[in-house]
This record gives sequence, C-alpha cells and structure tokens, in this order.
Amino acid sequence: MSVTTKDVVIGPGPSRLSLFWLSNVGKKVLMALSGIILFLYVIAHLLGNLQIYMGSAVIDRYAHLLHSNEGLLWTARVVLLAAVGVHAIAGIQLWFRKREARPIAYRSRENIQASAASRTMIITGVLIALFVVYHVLDLTMGVFLGANYVELSPGHNVPASFSNPVSAALYIVAMTALGFHLWHGVYSMFGSLGLTHPLYTEKVKKAAAVVATLIALANIAFPVAVLTGFRPAPPAQEQVERAPGQ
Repeated sequence: MSVTTKDVVIGPGPSRLSLFWLSNVGKKVLMALSGIILFLYVIAHLLGNLQIYMGSAVIDRYAHLLHSNEGLLWTARVVLLAAVGVHAIAGIQLWFRKREARPIAYRSRENIQASAASRTMIITGVLIALFVVYHVLDLTMGVFLGANYVELSPGHNVPASFSNPVSAALYIVAMTALGFHLWHGVYSMFGSLGLTHPLYTEKVKKAAAVVATLIALANIAFPVAVLTGFRPAPPAQEQVERAPGQ
C-alpha cells in the first residue's frame, strides 16, 4: 500500500514560545530575565535586613508590614518561585548541553581560562537553593529555633539563630556562594540580553565583581556581628521596663 501526500496529516508545529524555550538563546534570555527578578529580590531583602541595626522595633515593624497584605505577599512568593524554577531549570539544561557539546580536553583548557565564579555556577546555585530551604525552615517557620522562635520578630529570631556557630557558619558559606554566583551572573546577564560591547565589557565585569562582593559582605556581616556580641536594641517600652531592675 503506497502512501501519498494526501494521506499524511500534518499537525500544528511547536509554538514560537516552545521553540524559544528549547533553544540555547531562549534559555539564556529567560535565565537573564529571571535572574533580574531574583537579583532585585536579593537587594530588597538585604535592605530590609539592614534595619536590624536600627533596633528590634524597627525591623519587627517591617516584618509586620510585609505580612499585612497576604494577597500581595503570596503574589510576590509565586513570582519568586516561578523565577527560581525558570532560572534553575534553564541553567541546569544549559550546563548539561555545554558538557555534551564540549570534548573533555577542550573543557579542560576552557576551565583554566574561565573565572572561578563562572566555573562554579552550578555548584553555587545548588548551595544557594539548599540554603534557601534551610533559611525558610529556620527563620520563617522556626523549625530549628523551637520554643525560642517568636513569630514575625526577626529582631529576636536573627540573633537567636546566629548565636549558634553552626547556623552562622552555614549562612556565611551560603552568602559566599551567593557572592560568587552574582559575580558571574550579573556580568553574563548583560551578554544574554545582547547588551555587551567591547568598550565597556571590562567595566561591566569589574562592576559585577564589586556589586557581588558588597552584597556578600553586607550579608556576612549579620552573623559576624551577632557572634561578636551585637544585639539589636530592644523596643523603647522594653527598655523602660528593664530600667528599674538594672
């Protein structure tokens, strides 16, 4: 039985969005866009956490403000979760594709020339993901603090957690990994979006290194401060109540 062109049923082909996602360029662009969302979150999270130096009342008020609108809070969480998913899946797939496309000898020469940050992107990404899970369990849900956990009180929970050297060490390692990840990530983001130019490529590299270092050091300062004796100033009312017994 012969088959003619009339007997062949041609279904709809893959959509442009599917083709975009399947391509290396599409994955890099989506990684860059999701990376921007996550980078902005890292900045916002750091700025919020810096309020701990202004006292317990200030940062606790900030925590209550964030949770005052549950709808907005969960919208932000869904957006962040989607960004993490896209970023992680695209990154892992690109990493495997790169390994399959490069001979071992070529990869060895390439690794020598690449920066430590670019070589360890998959490792730092996994470390950050694992730490986020631990961090949520620790300071958002109070799993590891137990009876010492106070809901919506980072002014109490952060020092309580970082007083434990193990918790502080995990945070420092994770923030170091974040610094390395941002170092290469911020720079490569410009290339993925087609925003590179020989005139300012080196400047972008240096700026990415500076920004990543500042973010990492600012975050590392939290556990270091607690381990060296820092405690956020208690609310004014608590200070008044303590005064007679001092």
